Amino acid sequence: MVSWFMDPEHWGGPDGVPVLLAQHLAYSGIALFVACLIAMPIGLYVGHTRRGVVVVAGVANALRALPTLGLIVLLVILLGPSFASDLAFVLPSLIVLVLLAVPPIMAATYAGIGAVEPEAVDAARGMGQRPLQILFGVELPCALPLIFSGLRSATLQIISTATIAAYVSLGGLGRLIIDGRAQNDYQQMAAGAILVGLLAFAVDLLIGLLSHLFVSPGLKRHSRRSPL
Repeated sequence: MVSWFMDPEHWGGPDGVPVLLAQHLAYSGIALFVACLIAMPIGLYVGHTRRGVVVVAGVANALRALPTLGLIVLLVILLGPSFASDLAFVLPSLIVLVLLAVPPIMAATYAGIGAVEPEAVDAARGMGQRPLQILFGVELPCALPLIFSGLRSATLQIISTATIAAYVSLGGLGRLIIDGRAQNDYQQMAAGAILVGLLAFAVDLLIGLLSHLFVSPGLKRHSRRSPL
């Protein structure tokens, strides 16, 4: 293993670790961004109005039950002939990654908004704040711990599933595992698994740091005192 990591050949060229890492981060970042654009507005609306909770929960559970690899292969078969470039593999994989990330973000957002203390909302309403002011000035800041929890879960699922998506020629660190398996190169497979694990660990730490920076210290103290 050490010899594989020390070999300069594995760190240069179009198939080098830096290029594969950049691809993995790019695919994961795009999928997470699109999932946030879809899931957060829905979660905010449902949490604030308490309307559509049953529907959203049902959709989220249905999306969680999707067979990831099977869906990627199916979409490649259906959409692939429409594209002559790498989009034939990239687009189906991104669609599945987005579908995978939407449920935890959406569920965490509406659960966080729904768990805000009614007294805080009533106080804001008593001060004459409008619904949107209450949502973005009171409910959203109070819901940030749960929202960041959903983001962490979604991000880790995206990073791990992007590895599997290399099976349909998606780039990224998964190529080390898929190509290593095809060549019976077990050192390369192990190196790919280690790199994916380290990437997931580093991204999780980064989101934890962002959570520490953006969540109010009062909310963090409240969360530590609250029983799980």
